[in-house]
Amino acid sequence: MVDALNKLKKLRGSDWAELRVRGTQALAARAESYGWSAQARVPEGAAFRKLFDASRLSVGGGHVSDENLLAHFRARRESQFFAGFSDREGTVAELRRRFPAAEAAVLERAARAGEGRFDLLGFKDLHFGAPPDWHLEPVSGRRAPRKHWSRIEYLDAQVTGDKKIIWELNRQQYFTTLGRAYWYTRDERHAQIFAAHLESWMTENPPKIGVNWASSLEVAFRAISWLWALHFFRDAHALTPALYARTLKYLYLHARHLETYLSTYFSPNTHLTGEAIGLFYLGTLLPEFRRAARWRATGLSILLDALPRHVQADGVYFEQASYYQRYTADFYTHLFVLLGANGQPAPAPLAEKLRALLDHLMWITRPDGTTPFFGDDDGGRFVMLDERPPNDFRAALSTGAALFGDAGYKYVAGEAAEETLWLLGAAGVGDFDALAAAPPEATSRAFPVGGYYVMRDGWRPDSNYLLLDAGPHGTANCGHAHADALSFELAARGRTLLVDPGTYNYTGDSTARDEFRSSAAHNTLGIDGVSSSVPAGPFSWRHIANARARDWKTHARFDYFEGAHDGYARLASPAEHARSVLFVKGDYWIMRDRVATTGAHDYALHFHFAPDAVPEIETHPECARLAVRAAAEGGMADSATPRLQVYTFAGGADGEWHEREGWVSACYGTRTPAPVRVFDATATGAQDFITFLIPPPATDGAARVRELEATGGRAFEIECGADWRDVLLLGDGSYVESAWLASDFAWSWARFSEGGSQLEELVLIGGRRLSLRGREIVGLPERAAYLVARRVGDQLLIETDAGNKSVALGGLSAVLDDLEDETDGRLVSPAGERR
Repeated sequence: MVDALNKLKKLRGSDWAELRVRGTQALAARAESYGWSAQARVPEGAAFRKLFDASRLSVGGGHVSDENLLAHFRARRESQFFAGFSDREGTVAELRRRFPAAEAAVLERAARAGEGRFDLLGFKDLHFGAPPDWHLEPVSGRRAPRKHWSRIEYLDAQVTGDKKIIWELNRQQYFTTLGRAYWYTRDERHAQIFAAHLESWMTENPPKIGVNWASSLEVAFRAISWLWALHFFRDAHALTPALYARTLKYLYLHARHLETYLSTYFSPNTHLTGEAIGLFYLGTLLPEFRRAARWRATGLSILLDALPRHVQADGVYFEQASYYQRYTADFYTHLFVLLGANGQPAPAPLAEKLRALLDHLMWITRPDGTTPFFGDDDGGRFVMLDERPPNDFRAALSTGAALFGDAGYKYVAGEAAEETLWLLGAAGVGDFDALAAAPPEATSRAFPVGGYYVMRDGWRPDSNYLLLDAGPHGTANCGHAHADALSFELAARGRTLLVDPGTYNYTGDSTARDEFRSSAAHNTLGIDGVSSSVPAGPFSWRHIANARARDWKTHARFDYFEGAHDGYARLASPAEHARSVLFVKGDYWIMRDRVATTGAHDYALHFHFAPDAVPEIETHPECARLAVRAAAEGGMADSATPRLQVYTFAGGADGEWHEREGWVSACYGTRTPAPVRVFDATATGAQDFITFLIPPPATDGAARVRELEATGGRAFEIECGADWRDVLLLGDGSYVESAWLASDFAWSWARFSEGGSQLEELVLIGGRRLSLRGREIVGLPERAAYLVARRVGDQLLIETDAGNKSVALGGLSAVLDDLEDETDGRLVSPAGERR
């Protein structure tokens, strides 16, 4: 009864088109379950032969037989596959030359597959038997029931265990591993394992019976795996005419299932586009079927129609999940390449949107070559063509570099990927080699529609990097979103230290599912122990926070971001969280978390570290701080010099650091203990938390940050080594005054050298005036969005959003001379006391 009511709620408000499609699908499923539908039976005899356009067969005089079908497949050139298959010997030689370690890994995985042992998602060495038990979920020990797919409650872990584990095996993507092993060795045993497993699957999964028919996306991925395998084993003795014909019968049923049960209204996301690329594959690579042209056209139409919805104007995939961004880039890359291989030019929007997808993947790549997992990570791959870690997306950029001649893609990809060789052949990787790599001209980038902001000071392996999320929660039911409003990731001097903990699972453990999606599992501010967005089941939400960017500025010397969300407006005493970040490039980040509220709240600033980080709480007279080092063998810090220092100042609140236990999931199904540090505070009324995130300076020594006395705002002094000292003023539209520096800018950052007496640089955000010891050195006729100044000889070179100019220091030097005399070459310390 409850299930029926939930279905009625989903249908409420549906238009006629949706009701018609859902009704047709429901009737088709009912007909299958009673055995009335032809799709519930394997086509045999004359019924099977009628499925083909016999005039397309190149052998046998147009007679459809098992032998002729296989002979035609082995001889045909009408439908072209990927270029890596055009020259077997050349491809294998290139594999061995470029990827010398790959062969041993492929052969080892192939051998374990023959024993029924698999690494799936984040799980290692799962045993399914030989041949595999296709309905077993080995972690829980449960077996999915053998009944019509529409009657299986596959989201219920008590029924199927974690159905994703079952489905991952049944995608049979390990067939490409067997195929690669066969190409390396010509050992017929790999083909025999493939044939035995394929026969077993078709026997144990009769049409429409069992959980492996329950998801159209899984049907599509399995069909694609079979098509790749048929090309790998095209000439193998194990691929007999009978096996090939039986496989065609099941591929026909797969295609009919896909076009009948498209996720047009069920999951119009990567489910729908994944099903569409499956139909396109089937229609393109099996053109002998009479329905092939329809499958191809349907798949192509869905994929092209989805482009403007799924790929936003800035290239961000609309579900706000980096892993699904990679899936989408792969779908459209395969579409682009297959169209070209079969003589059909790619429509202009396809190339444009594919490049936008790849651009985003390039920009969010960390300095170490990995990609953050914001939003859900389902652990899968579109086609398994290498052994890269799940968070290494650079193969997509490698292929993009060869396809589009993009020097930036090549620079970030680093080297040609094995995947590029299979898709584009030796000529494609030759194009990659001939391309001159160059880093993108800019270092920082805003993706304003998707809401992602990338701050970096270079593209080197030792660059600083921060990715901040201020985008929409997702789309429709936001099924793959997390409660990560205004969260961030960070790499200091190239070392990834602050991370999004990932996903871990979907339906196997509902408690862990909600924990990994919560605000407390992200590098953001929590209020009163609740999440900014609240889940309602594994793929939906009861409450959604609306995040938005308020400001973004990027310059050669700095980046500045400001944003807010309303996720805590629902509290008894409503609160709005606003976060702003100033990145002084090459130096450090300053993060300001402001809470507008009148009530009393508990606050928690969460910092989730990578498993190999060692954050230590250190108490100093000024405040408690974190010194973050890297872990060596045994978990101990490998250096006395911190990789990152974190200072947080709570203003009027009493705050302190605490250690928490946490997890990081590097891939679906696995999790690793990881350190979490939380800055906790309890306070009433509006709050202002200031955090300094300081990588190690170029000079030796740790940073020191202290808060100074100020009126109208807040002031800080930052020391990094003996060479320079910085002062920061933070205001709120008012005039902020410290002992000797005053400003009406919202952010005023000044750098001094020579013992703290000589002004070297300024970065000012949003204001008109700045004074030293009461003498104005910046006075603008109108409010500037920003001002950057640096000392060059006796000139102060000034840049603003309105233009550039240089000013002779003149009287400014006198101010600095007076200051040095009064302070013995030092700045003023907290509470106005001299140090």
